[in-house]
Order: sequence, then structure tokens, then C-alpha cells
Amino acid sequence: MLVKVFPINLKPGKQAEVEAIVQEFAPKGPAQEPGTLSFRVYRDPAKPDYLLFVEHFADQAAYDAHTGSDAYKELIAGRFAGLIAEFVEIDHELLVGI
Repeated sequence: MLVKVFPINLKPGKQAEVEAIVQEFAPKGPAQEPGTLSFRVYRDPAKPDYLLFVEHFADQAAYDAHTGSDAYKELIAGRFAGLIAEFVEIDHELLVGI
């Protein structure tokens, strides 16, 4: 399993716009991808203009399919990318899961 974590700082005042894009993306992209095991996006109510993505994929090929999808290209690499101030991509290995 491949686990990706993305802490994302957004441009000021863009929280609502970005959340709308993520809401649109989830059913068109990750929900349709057999290799995407989970796709979760969290907001921090104490920290505006910030999201945390936590994503689980069957393997690297599944992640590559995810980022190569038309929905990803349009909504994430397209519209969402222009609203990001800074992000970090962190790979994790699952140690314990229940």
C-alpha cells in the first residue's frame, strides 16, 4: 500500500473555493478509481486557508493512474493548483491499521 499525505497551505481567502473543488473532484476522480483505497481531506477549524489530504493507494501504479486521470488534470492540477500557497508531499508506510 502507498500512503500519501499532503499538508497544504492555501492562498488567503481561498478556503471555500478550494473546498468546492475538492467536493467536485472526489466523486469524479478517487471514487471512480479502483486503486484508490481511500481519499480523505481534512480542514482545521482553527487554521484558515489550510487542508490536509490523506490518501491510500493500492500501489504506485494506482497513484500514477490517479494523478493521470482527466478529473485530476482538470480540477487538481488545473483549478486547485493555482490556489495553493505551499504544499509538501509526504510518503508514508502503514504500520498499524484497524
